[in-house]
Amino acid sequence: MKPQLYILTGGSRGMGLAMARQILEQGHHLLTIARQRNTDLDTTAQAHGATLTQWQQDLAQPQLAAQQLLQWLGTLHADSYSRVVLINNAGVIPPIAPLSHSDWNAISQALRVGLEAPMLLTSAFLQATEGWNIPRQVLNVSSGLGRRAIASQATYCAAKAGMDNFSVSVALDEAAKPNGALICSLAPGVIDTDMQLQLRSAS
Repeated sequence: MKPQLYILTGGSRGMGLAMARQILEQGHHLLTIARQRNTDLDTTAQAHGATLTQWQQDLAQPQLAAQQLLQWLGTLHADSYSRVVLINNAGVIPPIAPLSHSDWNAISQALRVGLEAPMLLTSAFLQATEGWNIPRQVLNVSSGLGRRAIASQATYCAAKAGMDNFSVSVALDEAAKPNGALICSLAPGVIDTDMQLQLRSAS
């Protein structure tokens, strides 16, 4: 049986790390894109005969990551896999503060990682795999904050709301194609991660 191919952002810790481990434990092929490598994933891949590639890439520079993904996918062959999936999981919570007192660099970085990077990576993924005659899927990891805003998190709320809406728009585009990709934006609920701890420890 052919393996599945997954591309996962933010796979070095938190929920992304949990997803990466599960993918590798099932023997699939995985490319992770994150600021740091995770050596434990190398061990997991070896133990289960899975193929792992880890790119150290700052998604605050999303054009570089998208161009690299486009070129990398262009070197692969669709008939090597049974399915190909892009999971846009990486996100950044800027310092918790009203927008009027927020650092502009932090705002820009959070929007690049949380919205611009998923859009560019999705574009690269869809372009590179358009001729692949296997199931293609994009999972965008959203948040309840994209649908129910809270105070002092305007940037994160905006990024996730944008992710939800661009996912719907791209899904409409893909639905009109003969072998269009399936696009989903999913809010997973409360997950016990450092990001949740950061939010819930604030007043």
